[in-house]
Amino acid sequence: MNPAAGFAALAAVCAATVLIGIYGLRISRTTGDFYVASRTVPPWWNASAIGGEYLSAASFLGVAGLILVSGLHGLWFPIGYTAGYLMLLLFVAAPLRRSGAYTVPDFAAARLDSRPARLVTSAVVVVVGWLYIVPQLHGAALTVRITTGLPGWAGAAAVVLVVVCSVVTGGMRSITFVQAFQFWLKLTALAVPLFFILLALGSGSRPVDTGGAFLPGAGPLPVYGTISLLVALLFGTLGLPHVLVRFYTNPNGPAARRTTVIVLGLLSVFYLFPTVYGVLGRVHTADLAAAGQADATVLLLPGRVVGGMAGDLLTALVTAGAFAAFLSTTSGLVVSLAGVVSQDLFRGSVKGFRRAAVLSALVPLAVALSTDSLALAGSVGTVFAFTASTICPLLLLGIWWRGLTDAGAITGMLAGALLSGGAILLAAVFGTGLGPFRELLEQPAAWSVPAAFLVTIAVSRATAPRRPASVSRMMARLHAPERT
Repeated sequence: MNPAAGFAALAAVCAATVLIGIYGLRISRTTGDFYVASRTVPPWWNASAIGGEYLSAASFLGVAGLILVSGLHGLWFPIGYTAGYLMLLLFVAAPLRRSGAYTVPDFAAARLDSRPARLVTSAVVVVVGWLYIVPQLHGAALTVRITTGLPGWAGAAAVVLVVVCSVVTGGMRSITFVQAFQFWLKLTALAVPLFFILLALGSGSRPVDTGGAFLPGAGPLPVYGTISLLVALLFGTLGLPHVLVRFYTNPNGPAARRTTVIVLGLLSVFYLFPTVYGVLGRVHTADLAAAGQADATVLLLPGRVVGGMAGDLLTALVTAGAFAAFLSTTSGLVVSLAGVVSQDLFRGSVKGFRRAAVLSALVPLAVALSTDSLALAGSVGTVFAFTASTICPLLLLGIWWRGLTDAGAITGMLAGALLSGGAILLAAVFGTGLGPFRELLEQPAAWSVPAAFLVTIAVSRATAPRRPASVSRMMARLHAPERT
């Protein structure tokens, strides 16, 4: 690819993001604007913004890379990502909006009437957010290195700089405009090049050999690993802080449900495209798997199939979409983390929100610059396992079980964090030396999530006198019907 086209694509996306953020600043005046866009975002707009922040590096680049490497086994990732929103629709979206809280720790404090529960939830949310931002910065580094020849750190630093500028100027109100735009940019950036790729293949200008495209993958389907992955993706979606905070921006519970239904449709359409890229990549970019660059499939496929000036232009469009994915997801995470940190450390003011946004972005940048990139979808999957083992039990039991106590919630989150985080860390350190236990530790969700739920329930029953006096009033608020 011509580096000039890559530079132009990155500059255009960054400039559009900043300009839209400046537009949002014109109507961001109150604390409510900065934290939850004053709870006035309509369903279609909010759904587009959710799609913008949820479809991260793992979705835009990682899914195609997984399918390139593992064939049909990689399809479980887009299936799990999408089905997680069905769980949100059924169990979380409307009650969470009715809670009236700004953040997940606000919900924990209101539901459990406990300052310690709030602080532990805040700590877990911050850890989850930082873990999720790091793969976005790794993806930005990969994209910049491949398309422009610049060192990878420049991509990560550019994402943080643009995101911080957007967030501190307009908060949630501004980011909502930005993320809605970036979703449609990402969809266009995948759909248009794919149209020309298929046109080139159909016209006979490029040879087509599908002999390896539809292979089911290397070896039989790993039953335990697949089940554990689906548990992580289904339950982990329920605890993603940057996704949950968007439901607070809806006007009411029914609007939150309608938003979730629209998101399901948008995700279903979007994931068709990286899946096809992965299938075509098994024919035209198979060498990337051996080189450890499978995540570059989406970036390199247009140039290899179409070629020439047209291939460079299509690659530039894909590059713009990829960078939009990193920016939108990182901005959503920074907004959600800034809301949490500012509430606990800076008294919830607008100035505190801005300080918290800078802090929330710089810490994962330091981590990303000091670590190597892993397979994007796989690294995000471990974050889902951690989230499913910590925040998910708090939300599901807090919404649907009046017996939850602060002691049970705190113990359950700590147990889930130690079990899932410890397992993932052991797998990363010892690798093949773990023998038959390696898969259990690499994919801990199948046992760490049930364990976290059991610990939460057992401790809550043992500490039943600590059940808050306001639980009946709070449960009624979460589940009472609303006027549409």
